[in-house]
Amino acid sequence: MSRIHFENSLEFAKQMDEKDSLADFKNQFHIPQIGGKQQLYFCGNSLGLQPKLTKQYVDEVLEDWATLGVEGHTEAEHAWKPYHEFLTETMAEIVGAKPIEVVMMNTLTVNLHLMMVSFYQPTPKRRKIIIEYDAFPSDKYAVQSQLNFHGFDPDEDLLIWKPNKETYYYDYKDLKKLLDDNLDQVALVLIGVPNYYTGQNFDLKKITDLAHSHNALAGFDLAHGAGNIQPNLHDSGADFAVWCSYKYLNSGPGSVGGCFVHEKHANNIDLNRLAGWWGHNKTTRFDMRHEFDPIPGAEGWQLSNPPILSMAAIRASLDVFKKAGFENLRKKSIQLTGFLEFLLLESGEEKLKILTPKNPKERGCQLSVELKSAGKDFFKKLTDSGVIADWREPNVIRLAPAPLYNSFEDVYQLVQKIKSLINHEK
Repeated sequence: MSRIHFENSLEFAKQMDEKDSLADFKNQFHIPQIGGKQQLYFCGNSLGLQPKLTKQYVDEVLEDWATLGVEGHTEAEHAWKPYHEFLTETMAEIVGAKPIEVVMMNTLTVNLHLMMVSFYQPTPKRRKIIIEYDAFPSDKYAVQSQLNFHGFDPDEDLLIWKPNKETYYYDYKDLKKLLDDNLDQVALVLIGVPNYYTGQNFDLKKITDLAHSHNALAGFDLAHGAGNIQPNLHDSGADFAVWCSYKYLNSGPGSVGGCFVHEKHANNIDLNRLAGWWGHNKTTRFDMRHEFDPIPGAEGWQLSNPPILSMAAIRASLDVFKKAGFENLRKKSIQLTGFLEFLLLESGEEKLKILTPKNPKERGCQLSVELKSAGKDFFKKLTDSGVIADWREPNVIRLAPAPLYNSFEDVYQLVQKIKSLINHEK
């Protein structure tokens, strides 16, 4: 992809939008308004916006429920019994997996625990887990509780991959050293991709290869990755991955999450797992007297029949993704984020420091901006000016230009507001 020579002007931003083949997708989303004025929404890394298609798909389920009752499981146009299967193919494309490796079920931390039941198999010697320093808190809590459950001490057996103190970047050499220093003691490497705080993207294959070379398993939390970067899960060789769908996948607050189990584990019935009837052989699932017979692949980790109303919202969003094409979205994402970076650096403001790596391969659409000598009062003023972004203590604003519903003009106007507030405070 050829490098764009950005210009710091509203005219340039509008020209980019005119040339953008994905520009019309913004009109397919509800943009929050205050006082009848659209807000500048850069918070898709916390909650994605609602596709206008969502209401139609949810209403379809409600209507089927009203008119068909229980028969909706088999007689609805999009029957409820196989509903999760309508999501699999597009979801697999978005995360770079085979359909047999992907299932939408439960929520993220529930799926993380289910995966650790199967892929964290400690022994008295090999029992340690590695996570990154700024892992999302829920991941850390889940890992600590798993260690406690197995009778181990998190203070001793939870190892932290630390970033460089000056750059905030994580170095794979430090991960290798951590594995070498704890030779034959690490059972699992579990990393969030990208890092939720700095936005640094990781090479999943490199991490997986490091883990496997030390006879540890590798798992990933893609809460901030699914729908943002292309993790190429199958090719990475990762043992498992989990993600939510309410951030970049735009499926609504608290919606159903996703799970990846690599094909190499598809038929391993000897893996420990917490089982439920929805993971049982579909041909005999409703014959209640059979012993548990897991479905091959990720579907075999399902527990219960899924919440169809939530999955209807996911189907709506995934249909938008399919129409846009994920490769096209990733290309635009790189351009949008590059434009945001260019404008922030062009501003020359000493108060701003971008924590996210400059290399597009090492980040998604999020830029984490540190505010030197500024606090949350600055963020409140930015919010009052019509910008919806995300604040992280002690002094970081996370800005995520999502390619489905953010424009180049949005990015330009955002930076103008930031500059105006900084100049007002001088």
